[in-house]
Amino acid sequence: MQDDVGTGGHVPVLLERVLELLEPALSRPAAGPAPVVVDANLGLGGHSEALLAAHPGLHLIGIDRDPFAIDFATRRLAPYADRTTLVHASSADLAEVLDRAGRPVIDGALFDLGVSSPQLDEAERGFAYSYDAPLDMRMDTSQELTAGQVVNTYSTAELTRILRVYGEEKFAPRVAGLITKERAKEAITSTKRLADIVREAIPAATRRTGGNPAKRTFQALRIEVNAELSALEAALPAALDALALGGRVVVLSYHSLEDRLTKQALTARTKDTSPPGLPVPLPAHQPRFRLLTRGAELPSDEELARNPRAASARLRAAERIRVDD
Repeated sequence: MQDDVGTGGHVPVLLERVLELLEPALSRPAAGPAPVVVDANLGLGGHSEALLAAHPGLHLIGIDRDPFAIDFATRRLAPYADRTTLVHASSADLAEVLDRAGRPVIDGALFDLGVSSPQLDEAERGFAYSYDAPLDMRMDTSQELTAGQVVNTYSTAELTRILRVYGEEKFAPRVAGLITKERAKEAITSTKRLADIVREAIPAATRRTGGNPAKRTFQALRIEVNAELSALEAALPAALDALALGGRVVVLSYHSLEDRLTKQALTARTKDTSPPGLPVPLPAHQPRFRLLTRGAELPSDEELARNPRAASARLRAAERIRVDD
């Protein structure tokens, strides 16, 4: 969700491409039912605002677990209030949100994953290693688990697993070991102290390349605190199940773990699973979706000039081409 803080700042990531990919699914005859789109990671509402402006009959359901995002987007989307349903919830609850909204079938779904600019830029949220702040990292500030609790209460083995799997940190045992050693002296409560500990744990030769050595650890903790991958594992299949014939989904990922899960989910729906050797494909085994992108699309140079935070973005999209009888 790499929106800029103000509505007059950078456009949301890959906005034109997102609009282009969703347009066929959201453009319906005036006499037909109003199309419905789900923005599963509402953020500041930049993509949602553009979609509502482009499609006058569209009804948008926006979901976000961050109360600030819901409040900001409510004000931003006020001109479209009669066509929006904004819900404070995790995207993992997408199916339940659709049921409660009375919209079990949708025409489009957008996933703009990751962390938003306000979360990164507000020091007190504790997401960034560039600020000295309390170790928090909660997207939903009403939940109990914080990054500080993870760092100070998880076992060395648990920390190692999180850093290795979610941060893809090859020095995970060293980092986890030093965290355990240092927290025994005094609880680790600030982003600066944690970043310093990580830096000390990483070999000097490695520290000289690849940016801030704390990046991978902070990513891992953020994913653990907010259960980001499990939310995606629940939400993306739920959105695909809800799509009408001709409906489309667009996913913007910002690290390899998100992109890998997205690729797996979309690939599974676009394969013919008929047993090999049959003269005619079996209808029940034919794919329900087709890919709209070749691999993961990357931002253009123009996009990067407008929004440097788009550098890690990867876009994938698919369309429903068949429904179950």
